[in-house]
Amino acid sequence: MPNRSLAPRIAALEADGSRFAVATVVAVQRPTSAKPGARGIIHPDGTIEGWVGGSCAQPVVVREALRALVDGQPRLLRLSKSGSAEGRRADGVVELVMTCHSGGTLEIYVEPHVPAPQLWLVGTTPIVGALASLGSAAGWRVSVFDPEADPEAFPGAERVLEETALARFEPDVAPHVIVATQGIWDEEALRSVFRRDVSYVGLVASPTRAQHVRAWLRDEGGVSDERLAALRAPAGLDLGAETAEEIAISILGELVQVRRGTASFVAAPGPATLAGEAGIAAQEIALAPVVDDIVLVDPVCGMTVDRARARHLAEHEGVVYAFCRMGCRTAFIQEPGAYVPGPFAPAGAGA
Repeated sequence: MPNRSLAPRIAALEADGSRFAVATVVAVQRPTSAKPGARGIIHPDGTIEGWVGGSCAQPVVVREALRALVDGQPRLLRLSKSGSAEGRRADGVVELVMTCHSGGTLEIYVEPHVPAPQLWLVGTTPIVGALASLGSAAGWRVSVFDPEADPEAFPGAERVLEETALARFEPDVAPHVIVATQGIWDEEALRSVFRRDVSYVGLVASPTRAQHVRAWLRDEGGVSDERLAALRAPAGLDLGAETAEEIAISILGELVQVRRGTASFVAAPGPATLAGEAGIAAQEIALAPVVDDIVLVDPVCGMTVDRARARHLAEHEGVVYAFCRMGCRTAFIQEPGAYVPGPFAPAGAGA
């Protein structure tokens, strides 16, 4: 592709949110076939559009461009006969040897074009609000997900959505996900998230609460141990954070480690697998509220559940009960006789 056509091509790739790198010849010492200003676009699969040198230079440029797409850092390549065989890297300059070169030197600037990473926040808690503001300021594309979310409460978010079926939402994206609903729908959100590919998934919860959520995901949610190993719970670096803003900073610090490839843990072992899309659809539909003929007083804690927002349901002896949160539902399922009949049971239940 002629170099003169690369500018609109680069603009189009950026508009599409594509990942690619641009290599530009900035200096030459002859003899060499490349000329200053020659450019090429390198794609994540290693293909190249344009031209930045002959058969010796191009493979090296592609290799370094792919590395730049991983770490997000630009570099200046200096290719010559006298370069270190292993490649010396300092101050953004990479010295490389050209074993098949007939002479001369090439200096090529490699610039990665990586779209801003997506940060998905689940919940409406103050921590979500702090993460939306600080995350946006740090260069993340922030989306907030919750049926009760008010867009005006999250000015830092690019999108505020009522979507709850996170497994099917924008399936080609591998977002960084933070679940912080304070127990309202942590379990359902995480189960949905673990049915897609993610770059990071974290839960804002105490260690005790996180342990219970893990157990539910494994025992009732059908999430494999391999996938659960990816869950960061509690999310964030151990900074002794207390306020919502401090907790948000600790989480963003961990996200920076993941983004820059310095995290000591594996954030995403790979997409979860199900028995086809039909399995996903069936289990997602099961999360939808059922509002007909249900008991709206939580038999575990006594809280009255709003019929229009009933999410946590369980059936026992032909009676469907609504629960204020998943923890109550789990306790009920494990030992329904302890709650029905009970002080909060409807008349005739369990008879």
